[in-house]
Amino acid sequence: MAATNFDKILRSYDESCKRIQKAAYFDIHETLEQKYKRIKHLEADFDRWWKHHFKHYATCESAPFHLKIDDIVIKNKILKLLNDAFRGSAKSVRTVVGLSLYLALVKKEMWFMLLIGQTEDKAIELLADIQAELKHNQRLINDYGEQFQHGDWAEGNFTTKDGVKFMALGFGQDPRGLRNGEHRPDLIVVDDIDTLKRCNNDRLIREAVDYITGTLWGCFDKGNERFIFNNNLIHKNSIMAKLVELSVIANKQAKEQNLPKTFFHVKTKAILDEDFTPSWPGKYTAQYWKEKRASTPFRSWMREYMCTPLVDGTIFNPEWIQYKRILPLHRYDSLVLYGDLSYKDKGDYKALVLVGKIGREFHIIDAFVRQTSRAACAVWLYDLYERLKLNKYNISYLIEGLFAQDEFINDFDQEGDQRGYYVPVVADKQSKGNKYDRIESMAGFFERLNVFFNEALKNSTDIINLIDQLLAFEKGSGANDDGPDALQSAIAELNKATFIEKFEIITTPRTQGKNRF
Repeated sequence: MAATNFDKILRSYDESCKRIQKAAYFDIHETLEQKYKRIKHLEADFDRWWKHHFKHYATCESAPFHLKIDDIVIKNKILKLLNDAFRGSAKSVRTVVGLSLYLALVKKEMWFMLLIGQTEDKAIELLADIQAELKHNQRLINDYGEQFQHGDWAEGNFTTKDGVKFMALGFGQDPRGLRNGEHRPDLIVVDDIDTLKRCNNDRLIREAVDYITGTLWGCFDKGNERFIFNNNLIHKNSIMAKLVELSVIANKQAKEQNLPKTFFHVKTKAILDEDFTPSWPGKYTAQYWKEKRASTPFRSWMREYMCTPLVDGTIFNPEWIQYKRILPLHRYDSLVLYGDLSYKDKGDYKALVLVGKIGREFHIIDAFVRQTSRAACAVWLYDLYERLKLNKYNISYLIEGLFAQDEFINDFDQEGDQRGYYVPVVADKQSKGNKYDRIESMAGFFERLNVFFNEALKNSTDIINLIDQLLAFEKGSGANDDGPDALQSAIAELNKATFIEKFEIITTPRTQGKNRF
């Protein structure tokens, strides 16, 4: 371990010790009978036990998903838990610190915990949190006795006075032959080891999965065999993704053979719905997640907080994204502003795109791609109309949809009432067919490098959102596609307009020759 990393771990350890000592006070006047009853009451419910002994962590109410995971781990002595949760869900501290000590001190079902981190240093740093609790948490010491043991308390590898061993390894290190007396590892936690670099290499992913399913799972002996994999799903070719696929097959086979279920996949997103209702309401608010979403790029938000990884280039490749200086509007063969506004007022994205066509090229002049209200769309359109003086040009203003479009149009007319004029927005009531097929068909224009984004708006949040949605577009991905849908419709309208305007009837004479009749 590098000296700088060791110093960092040491400083973090010291800070944790001070925080624990400050928080973990207890009642020195408690009688033995009171103490016994209190401990039994706490031990009957892990969440109560957690809140009492780890007050410095349990600063708010636990989430429903915490209670679900607690129940799975405690009730199943043989399990493989895939804890697929958003960043900031406390998946590491709850399982690594809380549940491991509960299994060791209360249930007496853990004698050798093996903690696997992305690197050995990271594993040691996380294991140091357990050391700090056992050495400085006076509530734990008061209830379960002194656990610190001189001479066998090394960084990353220590044993308590009760004989429970804790060991940290870096991902890929060989754990073969490890024992704690007669006990082989009975709790293995792999924490936050997926990386995007590894996900982009199929061979490395295969080797990583083999390491878990062969080397790590092979450490277990008969009895308690708890395996926990903590990671948010960052990629479709990640270790988590492969283990989830394996869990589906394994559980299906177990059901067919009437065997107990051992795989548990718990997926936890940061928010529950389009209103940004938090999955952990004790810690987060809807406003917090709204602000977090607004400041986080779309793909990062989906990967880190919504457990939905999006991979670039499935349909639209990054190298097809081009920028160009936009022409004066009068030079375009045709101009269309198209909107896909969604029926949900706040849920999906609202998208408006102004596109011009010249020759074979399509220029995305401006765009509005936001998770907001339809009224905000109307304000943006009227502002754009005034800023670019769109009244000078022949532009089609269309909003997609077959139903409830009068309500949509009214949003724009109400804005017009306030400004004293009206942008002639109309509903596009044509049936369009399958959305996925339509958007995918647009990829040909990108592949032929005929689509350009306004160079002046390269850093615009709306343009970035539109590009993010294009790159993330894939059937079944769950990614928002309102921007690509509006763009495809605009391009289709432009092609219809220019076809009519430029179509010329070409006649050819009959071949001159002898009439066969």
